[in-house]
Amino acid sequence: MDKVKIFKALGNETRLNILMWLKSPKESFPLHKIVINDFKNAICVGSIKDKAELSQSTISTFLAMMEEAGLLESRRAGQWTYFRRNEDTIKKISKWINEEL
Repeated sequence: MDKVKIFKALGNETRLNILMWLKSPKESFPLHKIVINDFKNAICVGSIKDKAELSQSTISTFLAMMEEAGLLESRRAGQWTYFRRNEDTIKKISKWINEEL
């Protein structure tokens, strides 16, 4: 767990919003259809882009940064890429904040 990468990823309002939206994807993306049954709570990049109202390239950069920090996981399905929160990393950073910081 690279804490500096995590905090850099969280240091942008849109990236922080994405992480919060993905906490409750059914509520945050009510029109999104879940198409990957074995990758629960995953949302396609296009839906995230539309909600954030930013360009595809900006959202892709943000998502890649968050994935590299370990905050997100991704999976491809055909031409689409889906993202979800990496709850394991989120629990670890939360524990570290509560116990060490």
